[in-house]
Amino acid sequence: MDNFAERLQLVRSQIRHAVGIAGRPKGCVQLLAVSKTKPAGDIAELYRLGQRHFAENYLQEALQKQRQLAAFNITWHFIGPIQSNKTKPIACHFDWVHSVDRLKVAQRLSEQRPAQLPPLNICLQVNISEEASKSGVDLAELPQLIEAVSRLPRLRLRGVMAIPEPEASYSKQRQPYRCLYQAVRELNRPELDSFSFGMSGDLKAAIMEGSTMVRIGTALFGERH
Repeated sequence: MDNFAERLQLVRSQIRHAVGIAGRPKGCVQLLAVSKTKPAGDIAELYRLGQRHFAENYLQEALQKQRQLAAFNITWHFIGPIQSNKTKPIACHFDWVHSVDRLKVAQRLSEQRPAQLPPLNICLQVNISEEASKSGVDLAELPQLIEAVSRLPRLRLRGVMAIPEPEASYSKQRQPYRCLYQAVRELNRPELDSFSFGMSGDLKAAIMEGSTMVRIGTALFGERH
């Protein structure tokens, strides 16, 4: 179990270092542990080490883990593709959804969010590299989607999420994040305070360009089989 402690310490150290280089305030970046395909026991280990935010891609797998870990005060983030017929359990069982890419999905999440729960935190997924295989709204259509989603009840629109095309070069990793961050800032909507940018391979570049949440899987849990 020492591995979990070492990995968590290393990732947190990398985040702190990147935040320092970027000249940003301490504690401005939230670590999301991406636990897809990993057992509930692994989540429990990281929880005992102080990690509270966990992100899942697959709904059925996530719901099963949530049942197993019901005694834990976990903040659950959904980051996978959303089918319209799966919105109800997402609306009922998550605190954050990062992968909303069309108004229909947002409307269903709004309608199906239970009244006794706080508003569901929403990030809009932007296809910043314009890849045909990737989900996400085009950057040009983002302002219109923001306007529409921000009017929906039971939702709290928080910001954007992006998964750019992988790049080995640090400067190329930074470009798409910079482009999206600036585009959102130019809309002059202070409520959009969340930028779900960066994974294990481009964490430093993402933090340099304004990330407030990094989604880390492999560096915390090890390779997926």
